[in-house]
Amino acid sequence: MIQFDCHAHVYETVTAIDGARYVPDQPAPLVDWLAHQDAHGLHGGVIVQVSFLGTDNSEMCKALSKLDRSRFAGVGVVPLDVSDESLDRLVGAGMRGVRWNLVRGTALPDLDTKPAKLFLTKLRDRDLHLELHLEGPRLAPVLPVLADQGVNLVIDHFGLPSEPDARIDPMIRAVSGLRDRSAVYFKFAAHYRTPFDIAPHASELLGLLPDNRIVWGSDWPHTQHENSTRYADVWSRSNEWRVSSDRAAARKLYKIE
Repeated sequence: MIQFDCHAHVYETVTAIDGARYVPDQPAPLVDWLAHQDAHGLHGGVIVQVSFLGTDNSEMCKALSKLDRSRFAGVGVVPLDVSDESLDRLVGAGMRGVRWNLVRGTALPDLDTKPAKLFLTKLRDRDLHLELHLEGPRLAPVLPVLADQGVNLVIDHFGLPSEPDARIDPMIRAVSGLRDRSAVYFKFAAHYRTPFDIAPHASELLGLLPDNRIVWGSDWPHTQHENSTRYADVWSRSNEWRVSSDRAAARKLYKIE
């Protein structure tokens, strides 16, 4: 049974950074997200920093300041050279993970460099997970290294698979080939960002991963798909994924009960 919405974007104003790939027409107020949760019997969730705000996590922190920390958390975006002080402030505000949004050709940090190693050490020291938004064909070759960094890894949006046939999808094969999957979690969110039926991929992942490694997210307010998707639509699909419970994963990743 799904109890949490572990992927939503909340922002009271729309003030985009220079070079933002997409800027919505209107805000996504906290009160609206909470109303959707109430309407669908959900008990809490996770605010994920939206890409057009860059590393300014103030909207996320402001929203979290109004919420019960036992039921809500955040996933922020920070630079690789983030200071200990800045990271600690975000953790104090309720951030429980850091997101790397690497789609559309954004380079993956070189994990062999000193800055990347120091960054990952900072995550480990604070029990923060790393959330990765990356297309499946680019994810597949780097997944073994990413899964071996000593931090929990959350793969966003079903891993954005590329092959309609899940059995030959490179991302699915990469997961299957991992010798140790204990640190790997998947977020079943935004099926509409993949141009084919994703149910077979969800089924494969549920069979490959250990128990309690799946969380669900609405991806509200469905940026770039606002006119074709509603909260009720994505919630109605959630039963198809056959997630038995997201409580253990939510407790481990986000410290929410």
